Formats: sequence, C-alpha cells, structure tokens
Amino acid sequence: MTGSLGRDLLLCAALALPGLASADSAQPAPVQGFDPAHTRFGFELRTRWGQKVAGDFPRYEGEVETLPDGRRTVRIRLATGAVRVGDSERHTRLARGPRFFDAERYPLIEFVSEPHPYALVQDGGRLRGKLTMHGVSRIETFVIDPAGCARPGRDCDVVARGSVSRADYGLDGWQFALLDRVRFTLRVRLRPEPPP
Repeated sequence: MTGSLGRDLLLCAALALPGLASADSAQPAPVQGFDPAHTRFGFELRTRWGQKVAGDFPRYEGEVETLPDGRRTVRIRLATGAVRVGDSERHTRLARGPRFFDAERYPLIEFVSEPHPYALVQDGGRLRGKLTMHGVSRIETFVIDPAGCARPGRDCDVVARGSVSRADYGLDGWQFALLDRVRFTLRVRLRPEPPP
C-alpha cells in the first residue's frame, strides 16, 4: 500500500514538474510576422446604384503571438494614409480624406483578436476581436475560411472576411452615394521559418 502510494506521488510530481518549469521560466511567447509577398488586406463598398468600389491597404503591420497555453492572438495595423481605391487617384484621395478614413487624424485601423485555438485556422469559424477605426473601438467578428492545406499560414493563406457598419465608426461621408456596410477581406501568410 505504502509502495503504491509512493509510486503514485512520484508519478504526479513527474507530470507536474514540466508545467511548473515552463510557467516559471517566463519565456516570451513566440511572435510571427506576416509575409508581405502573400499577405493582402482589402475592402469593398457598394454604391446605391449597385456598383462595387474596391480598395486595399498596401502598408500594414501584423503578427501572430502564441500564448503560453497554446492559443493565438492576432494583431493587425493598417495605414489609412496608404489606402488605395482601384486605379483612381480621385477615389483614393477621397478615401484618405476627412469625410472617410480621415488619415490625417486617424492614421491606423487596428484589430486585436481574442485568444483562439490553432484549430480555428484549420477548420474555419468565427474570430472575434476589438476593431479600432476612426477613433472608435468595437468588438467585431470575422469569419475564417476552412484551410486549403495542412499548414495554414505557412503553405497557404489564412482567409478571413467580415463586414462592419460605417455608421458605427462615424464614417458618414458620401451617404448619398455609398451603402452603410464596409466588407473587409484578409489574406494572411506568415514569414517563412528560418532554416534549422
């Protein structure tokens, strides 16, 4: 009885020690940046006459942080001063101007996701997080497509889509011409891993 109890206690200690060691080591969580060769951030609006207005954010910062429990957090910052609307200089100027993204006052659109399991980028599903745009922060949800490969973010893009209300963020310019919803599309791939 005593020998069995002793073995059980030793087994419990052996199982617990690795967890304690990793908690006490306080190693910084690995952070992986986005690969600019593959990553794209686009948006789309519709006019009241059914036309599509599409643009993109060619300048951005972003990373995926792996937390100690294995979940991930995504951080994205889009530069509104670099936004482009198709090949139109006029529409690009209007998008950056005070009646829309107002890049001079609000130079960044930021999104910070809630922690999520890695399985989300494999199986697809809803990704919630805080979106800050035009000086307003709100919780929004993006939908991630199921992965098209075994290592999403490495061998293929992670694709997410979501739409937000312009009215929620005070983007009230051009109401006579544009509908309320802004649809965002994100295609993200991580920087290649360095060779061993």
